[in-house]
Amino acid sequence: MNRWLRAFKAPLLILALCLTFVACLLPSVAEAQGMTRPFPAKALRGIFQVTTPPTILLDGAPARLSPGARIRGTNNLIVMSGTLVGQQLRVNYVRDGQGLIHEVWILTDAEAQQKRPGNDTISNIRFESDARPASN
Repeated sequence: MNRWLRAFKAPLLILALCLTFVACLLPSVAEAQGMTRPFPAKALRGIFQVTTPPTILLDGAPARLSPGARIRGTNNLIVMSGTLVGQQLRVNYVRDGQGLIHEVWILTDAEAQQKRPGNDTISNIRFESDARPASN
């Protein structure tokens, strides 16, 4: 029994290392193909900045992260809020039932190009010239 183990120990170790290497390459291959993450329909777009966790600025307005909030980086892995202090990042986010920010996705350049409601300029001012058609 011990002889069999000694005979195949090195090839099994090499095979395990090769499989681990291939598994590490898979996320980068998918990203290179231009795949984007599916975001919930209710996700909004904004500029996110962590001041002192759990306090954040969202589009320049103060907000808070919910207990158990998840921040996902561009590689879709969880990022701790303390590592983002002071950075202004374009994100998609979802609020919880109490209005706290619960899920945040830091966007890649390709994802930022997609249209999504959020930090668009909205005005409640209406001019009289907007109401009537232009005369020739």
